[in-house]
Amino acid sequence: MSISLLIVIIFIIGYAAITMEHSLKIDKLVPALLMMVLVWTVIALGLDNIPQWFDSTKGKILDGFSSFTPEMKEHTLGETLLHHFGKTSEILIFLIGAMSIVELIDYFNGFSSVKGFIKTNNKRTLLWVISILAFFLSAIIDNLTATIVLITILRKLIPENSDRIWYAGFIIIAANAGGAWTPIGDVTTTMLWIGKKVTTVKLIEYLVIPSVLCIIVPLIIGSFLPAFKGTFENNPEPDPSKYSKPMLFLGLGMIIFVPIFKSVTHLPPYIGMMLSFTIVSIFAELFNSKQKKSGLNILEQAEHHKSPTARALSRVEMPSVLFFLGILMVVAGLESLGLIYSLGQDVQQVMPNELFIFILGAASAVIDNVPLVAASMGMFDFPIDQHIWHFIAFAAGTGGSMLIIGSAAGVVAMGMEKISFFWYLKKISWLALIGYLVGYGFMIMFHSY
Repeated sequence: MSISLLIVIIFIIGYAAITMEHSLKIDKLVPALLMMVLVWTVIALGLDNIPQWFDSTKGKILDGFSSFTPEMKEHTLGETLLHHFGKTSEILIFLIGAMSIVELIDYFNGFSSVKGFIKTNNKRTLLWVISILAFFLSAIIDNLTATIVLITILRKLIPENSDRIWYAGFIIIAANAGGAWTPIGDVTTTMLWIGKKVTTVKLIEYLVIPSVLCIIVPLIIGSFLPAFKGTFENNPEPDPSKYSKPMLFLGLGMIIFVPIFKSVTHLPPYIGMMLSFTIVSIFAELFNSKQKKSGLNILEQAEHHKSPTARALSRVEMPSVLFFLGILMVVAGLESLGLIYSLGQDVQQVMPNELFIFILGAASAVIDNVPLVAASMGMFDFPIDQHIWHFIAFAAGTGGSMLIIGSAAGVVAMGMEKISFFWYLKKISWLALIGYLVGYGFMIMFHSY
């Protein structure tokens, strides 16, 4: 059995274990990390029998690799591992910083201030307000967090779960659409941005209209559905802390500042994110100290970590971070053997790139979009801001809305509101499909002129 075939088998089995996470009752990070170890172990042990090697720094197959001495091959392996781990770490440190800022906002109940923007008691108007909030909030704090925040707010507005799940379905579509058009709104767009495939300005310029169409069209259709007729009781609540709104606007503002920092300094995005995290942490510590002195501290003082910064870091989703580490390094292994590059070359000969990416977007409703985007980055060698990268960002970001298991936003909404897979498939999937088709169709027309 060849090394390449063995690694493909490991990937298939490992990915099957990830998709059956709930059935196996094993967190998806476990098979992801095990896959990473096995793939690179097989590569290291079978290095002498590997016929070709893909040089990621140059984007091409390394000339004469089969004739390298064992020492040269080991050196190449070490350099490749270091390169991919460095690129992966840039993404992970960026995500840890963003997650920590979100936790600092939550420490002061900052997201509860969002409820103050909702003044209506009309169900149809609420649908539009909550979806627009999801669209723009996810563009800043990522689609997963935006979904959690807005469903939490919905619970205070709509008491009946049977009514709430309709709103949750639109939140999923809106959050995924909102996360697609900014470099900080979704893991996949962050990957493309950090990987120097897209720039902030062009990403927003080319994707904001398709992303808006992706949610506006389902919203227009949804406005005529029976579930959004009538009114509800909206009781205003006082802000739990005078620092809630300042922390909300400071945290969101500092996340938005990261792309600006990168464009000015040309430093990697994680440097800017660490600066933003530091600034938000300073204000969080000062606000927390003032609350204690004034006796107005309504936060849970019994927690082990009383420092806002320490608490925020302790609550970062490390399982997600390690899952991304495992998946990205596995894809790096497949890329290093030239498998992804060869697949990309074959695909470009068989079908147009736009059709392939359309299928990739549909596949992201079933398969996690992180490895799909990571693989596509190894398939194509187009220059930065070439329209294919924008197609990938849109397809991977919004295609997952077509099934409730197709995105992090969908999975968390499914858990929070106990939404049935088949209920979503029957009631929401067709709306998400229409939004995806309209948005993708607009991109096709836009780039054809």
